[in-house]
Amino acid sequence: MKKKEREFNILHKPKPYVMAHRGNNVLFPENTLLAFQQAIDEGADIIETDLHLTKDNVIVCIHDATVDRTTNGTGAVAELTLAEIKSLSASYDRPEHLEQTVPTLEEFLTIIPQDTLIALELKTDRFLEEAVNRQLISILEKFQIVERTMVIGFSEPRLLAVKALEPRILTGFITMSKAEPQTKADFMGAAYPVLFMKPWYIYRAKKIVPFFCPLDPDPIKRLWYYRLMKADCVLADNPGEVIQKIKTMKPWSQK
Repeated sequence: MKKKEREFNILHKPKPYVMAHRGNNVLFPENTLLAFQQAIDEGADIIETDLHLTKDNVIVCIHDATVDRTTNGTGAVAELTLAEIKSLSASYDRPEHLEQTVPTLEEFLTIIPQDTLIALELKTDRFLEEAVNRQLISILEKFQIVERTMVIGFSEPRLLAVKALEPRILTGFITMSKAEPQTKADFMGAAYPVLFMKPWYIYRAKKIVPFFCPLDPDPIKRLWYYRLMKADCVLADNPGEVIQKIKTMKPWSQK
């Protein structure tokens, strides 16, 4: 078995994998422990989250560079200490979840089961710094999850900087508009409009990488197309709903 085939079959189950986008962010506030746990309980194969660093260099799970959209506070994540960020509610304007806070990466990893992969989107150029990437790798090693980790993002240099320090970590390059599939990463993802305008895109991408995931967080209406295109993974804001829909479909042959 080829190395990349082994790497991308570590779940030992038929594809497609379902990747929970910021947890289940339909039922619970995005990137909170509640959203992650819901996605785990629903059977998501991969839990995706976004990483920034606080002013005091703690890695936290939050999508935006500021806390403005998803919390009741204001300011740049990079200019706030962990204590300041933890004092905020990450309820995303859902009053029934005011107790939710922005999790640290370590808090996130604490709830990840042994049979689940993680996808960490590197949202800042701090992940070009060797010291920051060694910190990231140290945390992953602490939780014995290095070989079940994908680092993903729109910046290929960030991914390759992590890979240079820890080759076991998988890298995934994602794009919203790249006309041709090109990457040095282990796998790719592209926005779904590109895939409809260019039906050959996934075919060509899989000549370069063995694993492809459309960027489509609400994929229900297009699952038929991703099955036809033999996508390896589907993204989902509501992973439980997507998992149930896939169960009603014919198997997704990867041959």
